[in-house]
Amino acid sequence: MHTFARYLFKALLLHDPDLAYKVSLRAMRLPVLESMAPAGDGSHPHLVALVDPSRYPRWFILGHLETQQCELASTMLTAAKGDPKWLRVVLESIQQNIHSPSLIYKLAQDACKTATPPSCAPDITLLNVSLELGLQVMRMTLSIMNWRRREMVRWLVSCATEVGVCALMNIMQNWYSLFTPTEATTIVAATVTSHATVLRLNLDYTQREELDSCARTLALQCTMKDPQNCALSALTLCEKNHVAFETAYQIVLDSASTGMSYSHLFTIARYMEHRGFPIRAYKMASLALSHLNVAYNQDTHTAINDVLWACSLSHSLGKNELAAIVPLVIKSVQCAPVLSDILRRWTMSAPGLAGVPGRRNSGKLMSTEKAPLCQLLNATIDAYISTTHSRLTHISPRHYGEFIEFLSKARETFLMAQDGHIQFTQFIDNLKQTYKGKKKLMMLVRERFG
Repeated sequence: MHTFARYLFKALLLHDPDLAYKVSLRAMRLPVLESMAPAGDGSHPHLVALVDPSRYPRWFILGHLETQQCELASTMLTAAKGDPKWLRVVLESIQQNIHSPSLIYKLAQDACKTATPPSCAPDITLLNVSLELGLQVMRMTLSIMNWRRREMVRWLVSCATEVGVCALMNIMQNWYSLFTPTEATTIVAATVTSHATVLRLNLDYTQREELDSCARTLALQCTMKDPQNCALSALTLCEKNHVAFETAYQIVLDSASTGMSYSHLFTIARYMEHRGFPIRAYKMASLALSHLNVAYNQDTHTAINDVLWACSLSHSLGKNELAAIVPLVIKSVQCAPVLSDILRRWTMSAPGLAGVPGRRNSGKLMSTEKAPLCQLLNATIDAYISTTHSRLTHISPRHYGEFIEFLSKARETFLMAQDGHIQFTQFIDNLKQTYKGKKKLMMLVRERFG
């Protein structure tokens, strides 16, 4: 039917345009879709089954019908270029009768391409129709899975850019009905404020400020709704405005205890250091540590590099920051090799080398016999002892060599204590007594440690 209607439309268009459009608009209707929605079909979420299921067309027939319907609509859109009256009528027919987001997206792309020929001025009326169809696609796919969703969002922003500043402002102001918070910050706002958009629209200072202000407002709203996925993008978008940046930072702080993971907090902390805010970076890193737990056997944990970076940052800021972060490190990290690595780094140079205004560097190395390093040293020794017993519970002969090397590293940490030699000797004696049944292993222990 749709193929025949398309033929009639082309044949009648030159002789009786009104009749051509009336026939084609009548053919646009799909009564089968008006009366039912296929079970489990996410592309027709607003339709309700009203007729006997035995009358449903097969899925492949329905798909063919919808494709032919789409081709008819595309033909009418192209023919109506330059005619606002019929463009509006065809748009309303598409919105009412086509129920597949993918097909409406194809129509929107076709309309945009037709409206922007390379050698002529764009047809703004057809561009607005294309944008209207794109907005409908955004609303239809907002709450359902669609593998082309990101492509659709990027295309909509490019289409709105072709229409002009007002269209960009409109999609940002109404983002909550069109995009997820992540899409709004990482794709929409970032693209709108990019240098390429400024050049494409030839914006003056006032227009740039207007768009930037709208993008910052969007970013802050998205961050409040989804801080974990939007915080970093919001901070980046708000960099040039002190008030907005402070607001975004405060939202992140307020959300850190409940709505954000340690990985996101570490990422924001590194961003803050890169932007030249070491104190804020330290605060975010401390919050990240409070969310973290590295078990005794997780010496390849993905967050170890972040932990080492946070410890280096606190050491560079000074003794007070280092003293404050030690309890967090002890609580969050039970992995003995990681703790010993942190301890060794802190004892190699004096704290306070970051050059923070108003801070003085004493130039003195910190002693492991005094707070705060003595607490870390004790925690590291305890971690080695606990880990040793845990490893010995289920150890096979092929791991004996690796275990001896582990004890060698433990000895290096024990010897950092004032009575470390005595503690390590007592520790080894206890092992030989407790695990005397593991004769081969204890023989290796005696050969290496006496």
